[in-house]
Amino acid sequence: MTIPPPDGVDVDPASFRDPAGFVYRRDGVLYRQVQPVAADDWRAFIEGGLYRSLVNDRLIVEHEDAPLADAATPEAAAVIRPRRLDFISYPYEWCFSQLKDAALLTLELQSRALDAGMRLKDASAYNIQFDAGRPILIDSLSFERAEPTDPWPAYRQFCEHFLAPLALIARRDPRCGLLLRDFVDGIPLDLASRLLPGRSRLNLGLSAHLHLHARAQRRASSAPIRTEADAPAPSRRVSATGQRALLDSLRRTVERLRWKPVGQWAGYATATSYSDAATASKGQIVRDMLATVDGRSAWDLGANTGVYSAMAADAGYRVVAWDLDPAAVEAHWLRVRGDGGPPVLPLVGDLVNPSPALGWALAERASFLEREHPDVLLALALVHHLAIGNNVPLPAIARLFARLSGHAIVEFVPKADPMTRRLLAARRDIFDDYSIDGFRAAFGSAFEIVREAPITDSPRTLFLLARRSA
Repeated sequence: MTIPPPDGVDVDPASFRDPAGFVYRRDGVLYRQVQPVAADDWRAFIEGGLYRSLVNDRLIVEHEDAPLADAATPEAAAVIRPRRLDFISYPYEWCFSQLKDAALLTLELQSRALDAGMRLKDASAYNIQFDAGRPILIDSLSFERAEPTDPWPAYRQFCEHFLAPLALIARRDPRCGLLLRDFVDGIPLDLASRLLPGRSRLNLGLSAHLHLHARAQRRASSAPIRTEADAPAPSRRVSATGQRALLDSLRRTVERLRWKPVGQWAGYATATSYSDAATASKGQIVRDMLATVDGRSAWDLGANTGVYSAMAADAGYRVVAWDLDPAAVEAHWLRVRGDGGPPVLPLVGDLVNPSPALGWALAERASFLEREHPDVLLALALVHHLAIGNNVPLPAIARLFARLSGHAIVEFVPKADPMTRRLLAARRDIFDDYSIDGFRAAFGSAFEIVREAPITDSPRTLFLLARRSA
């Protein structure tokens, strides 16, 4: 971008790396500007039919053409209005199968591009989002014209953003997915190669695309620097057959990676002390409270496998369902993904240590607190984990909930409950303020208690809370 945008135009802080264009907002409307350097590639993408083919198969976010008068700066070659997605998530918040689905979509996009005489110039996981139970590409400027024998420039990026974390989760530990939070440009291949168990070298795909790939990178980094006096390096060429073979090998390697979820809380929803009467009572109270709020968006904090996320979706809410257990999120995603699923997006997130702001100037990737303020929070069977399991004071929990949303449906689980006793079994009880009166006092400072409803045949109580005006 050669000219600063005028007042009233907000360039997306994550949209500055690609000279082909950038995303911005004007009066709350989302736009993408195509720069002159990318005009020919853009024209080939649109007029050659690749864009329409991907839209028809719901593989890319559709857009409307906008007049050049809506451009952020005068040198624009084209301006579009992409459909705005409801929520932006990041790869370090995805479960194994979400990352795998995104990887397979990226390979399919590169295959489609080759058919159209183009290629994906990058393979960033951040270019993929989840929409209506499916992965979808959001970067319309990812495609460029290419000769049939040009090697794929995004091969290394694909391995770092997708294959390395998938292999580490499947072959080492699901928590390895959190490495993407530190390595926002993808897990370095030499690190992945060191962390993977030795037997992974016996897998042809992992050996070629991770271990040998990492070795080739090390050799290249230590090679002498070429000077002007040296003969020009021969240009690399890959036959059309070789291009397809690479994609086929990557696809088979990704598809064959398996992870069997084993989590601490994956069966929690069905392992609590609820009787049938208590389960029915809780469900009815939650439904009634959701209807009272009458909002459009909900966050389910500590969603587990999504029993109450589904209730919120049935009540007309678009739901983001957070849980710290990758196994629970995996099971939840496998239930809701695909066409016709409920409007629920399960994500991995630890409320005690949520996703921070990351990237350049801490603005490229927004924090957990910055991305959305839903109409209502669900915090069911959660507060005792925060207060007793993590020593977070009740007033601090109340302030965080009030910062996130204007309404909250919160379950109080007393010390007499078996699940709270389980938390206290291995620690000294220093939680003198943890009582229903302490809960009312702590949350009453940030919220008005709209309704307090004891759960039938249970010591637990549900609260409907409305944030107090500042």
